Amino acid sequence: MGYKVAILGATGAVGREMLKYLEEVNFPVDDIKLLASKRSAGKIMEFKGEKIKVEEVKEDSFKNVDIALFSAGASRSKEWAPIAVKSGAIVIDNSSAFRMDKDVPLVVPEVNEEDLKWHKGIIANPNCSTIQMVVALKPIYDLSRIKKVIVSTYQAVSGAGLNAIKELVDQTEFVIDIYKAYKDKLEDFKYIPYKNLPYAKEVLKPKKIPRQIAFNCVPHIDIFMDQNYTKEEWKMVKETKKIMHDEEISVCATCVRVPVFIGHSESIYIETEKALSLEEIYKALENAPGVKLYKDPTTYPTPVDVEGENKVLIGRIRKDLDNDKAYTMWVVGDNLRKGAAQNAVQIAESLIKLGLI
Repeated sequence: MGYKVAILGATGAVGREMLKYLEEVNFPVDDIKLLASKRSAGKIMEFKGEKIKVEEVKEDSFKNVDIALFSAGASRSKEWAPIAVKSGAIVIDNSSAFRMDKDVPLVVPEVNEEDLKWHKGIIANPNCSTIQMVVALKPIYDLSRIKKVIVSTYQAVSGAGLNAIKELVDQTEFVIDIYKAYKDKLEDFKYIPYKNLPYAKEVLKPKKIPRQIAFNCVPHIDIFMDQNYTKEEWKMVKETKKIMHDEEISVCATCVRVPVFIGHSESIYIETEKALSLEEIYKALENAPGVKLYKDPTTYPTPVDVEGENKVLIGRIRKDLDNDKAYTMWVVGDNLRKGAAQNAVQIAESLIKLGLI
């Protein structure tokens, strides 16, 4: 039996990845509808060799649709999700619009698939950085409850969309061209004041990223909120508690944008209720779904390794030297795949598996 699937935000970075992943896993699609804003309507995309025209989303767009995958931003999700549900579709939303709604399950199938059983038409896909973290935490949490998490993220620009990728490319090309022009005059890598050169102000002007991203790190993702935390950091705090069903777990996050195209990296420090050996942790992670473990500390994963990878990659696991109930690990995931598109499709697969659709 096939399903009628719609993708809202089909022309964006995540929407494109959703389409690609549906084809890759041979999801039982009977019919597919690609939706976007009026600006993107008319574009041609391909699915299983068939060329499909992107349609402008309208009131009747979700008629006869079984599964609607949303990746068009929170405002559009709030506008169109109720309409899609009223039309009979189950909405799997990749935005932040419904994540903290008590009536909407926030799901990572490897962690809390059972929460799908109480959905009321809308299911929220967690934040990309949260997804890969909880996939890594769950096998350890099952050995011993985790009391505290301190995480620092190193997040790719693709998390901010296609325009952020272009911003990194344009800025990087500009800076490299300047250094190429001055390469014969460089002595001990002398700094070139490229920001003062003609056109620099326009090319390096922040658009999607708050500061220059080329050759830089920016500890500012989304807007600043309470207690000097950014919205991205608060997402990780609140979403982790909801997904893990543990309001007492302490989470402190620092989220940083780095000049990487695809692949979020995270340095995660955890404290557990009881002491665990590294061998216990290794065994739990080796047997965990959606995880690829690097036991040898010299073969750690990087963003380059994770691009196009369906699993969360974990390495550099070690004990705190002063606390036998604390551990550190390095976690990398493809933010467009497991961090967004793949997790959404996995939710749809779980709905089928559990007989909920």
